[in-house]
Order: sequence, then structure tokens, then C-alpha cells
Amino acid sequence: MLKLGEKQTLKVVKKVDFGVYLSEDTGAEEKVLLPIKQVPEGTDIGKEIEVFIYRDSDDRLIATTREPKIMLGDVRLLKVKDVARIGAFMDWGLEKDVLLPFKEQTRKVKSGEEVLCAMYIDKSSRLCVTMNVYEYLKNDSPYKKDDRVIGTVYEISDNFGAFVAVDDIYSGLIPKKELYGNVRIGDSVSARVSSVKEDGRLNLSLREKAYLQMDTDAEKILSMIKENGGKLPFTDKASPELLREKTGMSKNEFKRAVGRLLKEGKIEIKSDSIVEK
Repeated sequence: MLKLGEKQTLKVVKKVDFGVYLSEDTGAEEKVLLPIKQVPEGTDIGKEIEVFIYRDSDDRLIATTREPKIMLGDVRLLKVKDVARIGAFMDWGLEKDVLLPFKEQTRKVKSGEEVLCAMYIDKSSRLCVTMNVYEYLKNDSPYKKDDRVIGTVYEISDNFGAFVAVDDIYSGLIPKKELYGNVRIGDSVSARVSSVKEDGRLNLSLREKAYLQMDTDAEKILSMIKENGGKLPFTDKASPELLREKTGMSKNEFKRAVGRLLKEGKIEIKSDSIVEK
């Protein structure tokens, strides 16, 4: 059986002027063409060749010895070559670009950018890619609590947070309460594994453990005070929303960092501001 979107080793069963036909076995009915320009020199009937099967511009099955950038079920970063009426055409290393349909886009894409995609077979038996990669990500990562990881943000939910493909392979989530700064789809983020769920998926945090993060937060607040002429126009009594907007910290994180600076004698808290000593 010829496997669309996968690599497989097939046998040369027929030679023609424009290439060779490959099949699982000499007597098998299913055959696929390997174009002459990709046929290894000295290839004879019976020779086995590893190829990738896809469809050409006329939707006929075709074989190639080239290595595609993505195969069926894979999740990979692909570059947008062009955007058309039906979707975006992605560079996957073969002559015919692969389609990212509009309905499979989680946001509008533009030419030249790299997008995290998974490959699937559509209802017309053609290979396409999707930005909805959740179901294609693995949940058997080697990571454990407090490990540092790098991943690509592929979806942001108002209810859950930012979904991340760790190493572009494993399933991770930055919960809404852990989201800081302007995180967008397509961003590469460095995060800490805050927990590993029972199903193996990773919960992530953009911040370090509290006792380590406190030093970083304290330095950030002191820098903000210096950049603002030696004064911060709010205190730790400000609303959680304002503190998160201005500093990227929760109220508790801000209070811990301010407490550190107070203990070190670097700041003084006024009724409506924090000033540098």
C-alpha cells in the first residue's frame, strides 16, 4: 500500500524514459512514478529506493527522494511563500508548495513569516497543513518540574492562557494567571515547567520560583524608579490590575520585591509613591 505523506521503501518494477515506477512488490497493482531527474544512477529493476509520497500539481501520486520539511502527523515551523484566496502556500522543501487553508489558520499569516504547522490529509485525499496543532503534539516529554524549556506559542485562549509547543513537539500551557507581557501567537518563549499533569502535558511559567524571581523583580522595580526620575507614582497598595499593567507582576510578587528593596534600604515608600533613597 502506498502511504501518502510518509517515507517508505519501494521496489523498482518498471523503467520508462521519464523515470521509474515503484511498488511494494513486483506483482502489486499500485505503482507510483519517481521522475527521471531523481532516479539514482545505475538503478535497475528490483532495486529498492526510499521515497516520500505526495501529490503533484495534477493531484497524481508522485514519489520523491527529497527530504520534506514536514511529514504526515509532524509539527514543524514552515515559511509562508504566498497568500492567496484559498489560503497560504507553505514552503516544505518540495517543488509543489503545501496549502494552509484559511479555515486552518488561527490568525492571518503573511508572506515570509514562519508558522508552526501540522500535516494532515484533507477530505479530498490531499496533503495540507493546519495551525491547529494541539492534537498532533506529544505528551511524553522528558521534562520534569522546574526544568527550563523553549517552545512556540501556537494559540492564546482568554479562558486558559497560552498554548505552547515545547521543542515544537510536546504539549504545554502557560495558564492565564502566569501570562506576563505581550505574548503573541508565533512567539518563541523560554519558560519553567511548573508542573507535569497526569496526562503528561506540561504546565509552564514565564517566571522563576518565587525566591529566585524576587531578586529579578527587585532589580526591575529599582530600574523603573531610576528611569522615572527616582520615583514610582504608585505603591504596593495599588490595584492588582495596575501593577500587572505597569510592572508585569502580580500584587504579591510586587510586594515581595518592594519588601526586598526596603530591607536593603534602597527605597522609601511615601503615601502615593515609591522613591529611591
